[in-house]
Amino acid sequence: MKYPSLDRWSGQATCAVMILAASLGALVPAAAEEVNIYSYRKEALIRPQLEAFRKATGISYNLITGSAGGLLQRLRNEGINSPADILFTTDAGRLIRAKKLGLLQQVKSDIIERSVPRRFRDPEGYWLGLGVRARAIFYNKERVTQAELSTYEALTDRRWKGRILVRSSNNIYNQSLLASLIQHNGVAAAEAWARGIVANLARRPQGGDTDQIRAVAAGEGDIAIANSYYFGRLLASKKERDRRVTARVAVFWPNQSGRGTHVNISGAGVTRSAGNRNAAIRLLEFLVGREAQRIYARVGHEMPVRPGVAVGPIVESMGRFKQDRLDLAALGRHNAEAVRIFDRVGWR
Repeated sequence: MKYPSLDRWSGQATCAVMILAASLGALVPAAAEEVNIYSYRKEALIRPQLEAFRKATGISYNLITGSAGGLLQRLRNEGINSPADILFTTDAGRLIRAKKLGLLQQVKSDIIERSVPRRFRDPEGYWLGLGVRARAIFYNKERVTQAELSTYEALTDRRWKGRILVRSSNNIYNQSLLASLIQHNGVAAAEAWARGIVANLARRPQGGDTDQIRAVAAGEGDIAIANSYYFGRLLASKKERDRRVTARVAVFWPNQSGRGTHVNISGAGVTRSAGNRNAAIRLLEFLVGREAQRIYARVGHEMPVRPGVAVGPIVESMGRFKQDRLDLAALGRHNAEAVRIFDRVGWR
């Protein structure tokens, strides 16, 4: 009996193995795409957009929420081995800080550049805005009239002595507001403003923006400086406690005869460690699309970053206003000086 040569047998076996592997490969689906997110934004505010993205693209997501500082430190500790693909946070100042720490990477996207105004994104493509919020003045309607209010700068007038409420200077929202005043008015004028606010405080800075608005309603002070979406949440609330606050407090948009009210963003960037870079970019592009922007406006009580998308009903009820058109990248350039000013004037 003749047996096939070893070489011939090996060739036939190899061919059979290749055919079997190819057949099995056709039966095993490719790994599903996903994107891993570190978010300072509360889950309830971001989940609706993420679900819309998953349904539209089939790309799944994993969401971890935490404090802004905690997430930045976590990214630093994890380094290039971090599982995070995207960082969601609030205020351009925080996104600029993440960029300076080397935690983000550049993204080039025609969709993002067409959808997001230049002033709301990093000129080098490291971060972009997804929603717009304003730092407004809130006043007790029984103790203050709109006619008495005008600009941020006018809050240093002696008439407001012992009447102003605002959170501490270590908060990025206040740092960015002061950075904008440095850009517009210069360091000396910005320092004089901060010193004047300290002289007019109703109490030592404490709590968050919602606490300032509640304190105005309770008569602990007459006016507060706070971000607009905090008041939006109170307006949307069904709690009687919150309704009592909004019945007593109203919003005023400062500097309407000049540069406009200071605005900032909630935004995001692709992390330096992103293992799912393409999926992460697709998510950012989706979030600046019309559908996601409408959800953002309705759920988060912010203004859409994309022009032409209507604001939600709660924000609409707060009134239209003129926005400061300052390029937000300037806030990062002046942040360190803003912190030094706060220290010099004793704004704790």
